[in-house]
Amino acid sequence: MASELRTLRDAEWDDWSDALDRAFGGVPPSRENRALRRALTEVDRALAVWDDGDCVGTAGAFSFGLTVPGGAEVPVAGVTAVSVRATHRRRGLLRSMMRRQLADVRERGEPLAVLTASEPAIYGRFGYGPATQDMELSVDTVRLPAPDLPGVADVRLRLVDPAAAVADCERVYARLVPGRPGMLARRPGWERLPVLDEPGRRDGAGVLQCVVAEAAGEVVGYARFAVKPSHDHAGPTGTVLVRDVEALDPVGYAALWRFLFGIDLTTSVSVPGRPVDDALPHLVPDMRRCGIRLEESLFVRPVEVGAALAARTYRTPVDVVLAVSDPFCPWNEGRWRLSGDAEGAVCERTTAPAGLALSVRELGSAYLGGFTLSALAAAGRVRELRPGALTAASRAFGSEVAPWLPHGF
Repeated sequence: MASELRTLRDAEWDDWSDALDRAFGGVPPSRENRALRRALTEVDRALAVWDDGDCVGTAGAFSFGLTVPGGAEVPVAGVTAVSVRATHRRRGLLRSMMRRQLADVRERGEPLAVLTASEPAIYGRFGYGPATQDMELSVDTVRLPAPDLPGVADVRLRLVDPAAAVADCERVYARLVPGRPGMLARRPGWERLPVLDEPGRRDGAGVLQCVVAEAAGEVVGYARFAVKPSHDHAGPTGTVLVRDVEALDPVGYAALWRFLFGIDLTTSVSVPGRPVDDALPHLVPDMRRCGIRLEESLFVRPVEVGAALAARTYRTPVDVVLAVSDPFCPWNEGRWRLSGDAEGAVCERTTAPAGLALSVRELGSAYLGGFTLSALAAAGRVRELRPGALTAASRAFGSEVAPWLPHGF
């Protein structure tokens, strides 16, 4: 019986979800986790491949709003839940799902698709380029003094129940979204994801905790964390595992870190991902003690090149013709003239000579301003066809604030 690729039906979600869990392995999700996943799944955007009644391939998408340079919120498809059963690999199932999905994204009028990747090498051939980085930190809180700024003592800190404080924390998060490219506007239901606290996934840590920072009676920041206890012959060596930490101003941010540095029975703070321009390394006297490590996070794929490039603004005025190659989505192939500045942009097809040549993957990498066209050119991935075009375009595509994805999907 030939395999069948089609949109998921409501009654098939359990089989689809089970197939996904088997593909990724790990600890089975709790009942609460599974219920939340079911509630968040957009069934009309979920794809499944069936072989003789078995679900052997999965792919899905969430409808998000993504902040782009300039602060606009652009509708995007958040690609997720991609898997192919090991017994059915190398049969073109993944390619078929990716092609079907991108065609659907285009029909919905979303100019971009985005994803996070467990295996990044897979998605480059479908036009996805790494566009943001996470800065992971492992901070030695024994050798570093706690962060301090004038006014920190005036910030009130309160330990609160993580679930009960969701509304206050979400108000802080929502105010931050327009100010940083790469951040996602959370749709209803997504506020529950950061406070999931499954015992089977704690890896030796305690329960999830939350502290809020208040100034003038208003919540101006929050941190969610857990403590992983440990000891050696000299005493306690616990680690504070930070899940989220956000604040509306530098003083509130410093106050939260000061609290996290000072938790009893701990000697380090572990932070899985912060923006590369985060303030923490500059709040301590020796950033080498922060154990900084970078890795790519969000991958961006222009689905409609013209609409995507016109949706953001540009750091400096730009007028350049881009020769774009995109064999997977041939409607993007050809030359596009981009004209824009800090007020807005227009991007239309043209027959004029090109200044730069690149694939849609490199366009995705440069789109949020996290990677420069000049760096990509140095790697041989962008070609300058008109002298001066590279420097001008690379500068224009930049972002004053580093793009960052605060949570996975």
